Amino acid sequence: MASERVITVLGIETSCDETAAAVVRSNGEVLSDVIESQVKAHAPYGGIVPELASRDHLRNVRPVIEAALSRAGIGLPEVDGVAVTARPGLAGALHVGAQTALGLAFARGLPIVGVDHLVGHLCAAYLQYPESPSTPPETPFLALLVSGGHTALYRVDELRAAGIRELGATRDDAAGEAYDKVGKLLGLGYPGGPMIDRLAHEGDATRFELPRPLNRRDSLEFSFSGLKTNVARWVEQNGRPQSRQQLCDLCAAFQQRVVETLVRKSVAALEREQLRTWVIGGGVAANRGLRTAALAAAEARGARLVVPIPRACTDNAAMIAFAGALRLLAGENDGHSLEVSPHTELPQTTRKGRGQRPSAAG
Repeated sequence: MASERVITVLGIETSCDETAAAVVRSNGEVLSDVIESQVKAHAPYGGIVPELASRDHLRNVRPVIEAALSRAGIGLPEVDGVAVTARPGLAGALHVGAQTALGLAFARGLPIVGVDHLVGHLCAAYLQYPESPSTPPETPFLALLVSGGHTALYRVDELRAAGIRELGATRDDAAGEAYDKVGKLLGLGYPGGPMIDRLAHEGDATRFELPRPLNRRDSLEFSFSGLKTNVARWVEQNGRPQSRQQLCDLCAAFQQRVVETLVRKSVAALEREQLRTWVIGGGVAANRGLRTAALAAAEARGARLVVPIPRACTDNAAMIAFAGALRLLAGENDGHSLEVSPHTELPQTTRKGRGQRPSAAG
């Protein structure tokens, strides 16, 4: 990760419902990190509306970039390159960021690179915020990427697609998606994950018996659809919880099953790959229950756990800028060949849907 040359990169992120821009140096130093959330706009619909997201990005992207440069105390002439999320994400939303980044790069004669959003989440562990300095992980390491759209375990030997290998991913719902769906079932609004996490800390997880998702010992794959369905069935039979305590208890039971599954399979992957460093990234990495359980599991096995500060776990442009800096330092430049895609460039091995897998696919 070390490099004699330090460059300054403007990062732009518009893959989903956050319009973000950041200025980051290639040593991980975050000079600014600006995020304009669309949560309130999408909340009435209980989820993200792609067309609404694209329109909001068009309105917000310029002022967000201007704010990032202003807070960093620099102008475009002092930027060495531009990085923008190019995949995966909502097609229309990605195009807004990409076209804006291309325009800026062309106007200033700057190199530009597209960044895979998932690689960006893995790079969040290297960010250095002024208020929270940290020691970044050394490769190789195990990465648990867990968010609203993705849940997967990776072996990371290098911070580029060719150096990242999927060990197991979800067959159906991502963990964050399950949180949001359960939150909607319980009348907690959107997004449901943060509210479930808060309520779970006041609840008794033993009051409700929920099944352990995909409990096979030989598999590193995940499945959260069945757990969500069990909560839906309970609500169908009993109605929504009648008291705050009952609500807290049900949230605690649900969260316990999700967290123990994520931690158990991560520990199995650490042992299988003989790794001693464990990185967690993605929006669900901000979950207090997961952070607490993961730290206890890591300490019990003498492994090092690295989790970014909560603001770096959710979608942000600082992680995109850092991931882009690595490509720029390697002399890469996508230029006019920059394209966007709804699909990640990371190799995917987990098959979606039900059915028995060979144990070797674990």
